[in-house]
Amino acid sequence: MTWRKLGLVFTPSSRHPALASHAALPVAAPFSSDLVRVFYSGRDERSRSSIGSVVIRLANQPQVEDAPPEPILRPGLAGAFDDSGLGVGSIVRGETEDRLYYMGWNVGGSVPWRNAIGLATGSIEDGHFERFSVGPIMDRDTVDHYSLSYPWVLNTAPGAWTMWYGTHLAWGAEKADMSHAIRRATSTDGLTWMRNPTVVLGPEGDDIAVVRPSVLATKEGFQMWFARRGHGPYGLAHAVSPDGILWRRTHVAMPGTDDGGWENGATTYPGAFTHAGRLWLLYNGDGYGATGFGLAVWEE
Repeated sequence: MTWRKLGLVFTPSSRHPALASHAALPVAAPFSSDLVRVFYSGRDERSRSSIGSVVIRLANQPQVEDAPPEPILRPGLAGAFDDSGLGVGSIVRGETEDRLYYMGWNVGGSVPWRNAIGLATGSIEDGHFERFSVGPIMDRDTVDHYSLSYPWVLNTAPGAWTMWYGTHLAWGAEKADMSHAIRRATSTDGLTWMRNPTVVLGPEGDDIAVVRPSVLATKEGFQMWFARRGHGPYGLAHAVSPDGILWRRTHVAMPGTDDGGWENGATTYPGAFTHAGRLWLLYNGDGYGATGFGLAVWEE
């Protein structure tokens, strides 16, 4: 059992000034027998991120079927929690509307950046979404003191919503001194959240950050793919949990890197999904999505 890499699937191009570079944080939303819409974060010339999408046909050689030039969401109003950019979190299908959870960026001040979590609603099929509100649905509070990021949301039953999200435990003098972990929150409607102060997955060994949880529910419990970084480049890792609260890292092999290829020694920002009875994994390489995103499929 192993991941078989299918290669680089999408490379950003300057089809729109807001999506001039990068295709970071890819997350897939299947909507037909072999088509998925992949949401990603691109950047403009000032490095402000917007959310775009492409439609991918899944196959042994995946192909881009449609790449709309217009961004789905652009940075928010001046002073808003997302005025410096947006990072894709996760997609949740609904009966009447779909939800796109994302993180908003503010930059500058006493620390390099600050994130909060926002929501947009719309349609996966046509790729149109609008902000739920100008303000965030989760921001700093007495549990999360510094910054929140990378929301991954599952709606496992009526009135049962769970979010795994990133939180800063501390800031240091340098960006590399930060301590970033993953917490869990629950909700009855996916809008108002009750946070658990316990860190469900934190840095271990020489880690300084574990980021971008990507969680799937299974018969045995839950599986999480995430990115970890020590004092070198990011790499991918895996954990399992019977209840979504207590997590154990595994030694499951993850897609490796091609030092001379598009990954250039780094793998990060995993986005796992199931479709047509198979497990797939989107991910970025070097440069936080500067080279685009690739795809791997799990083979029994």
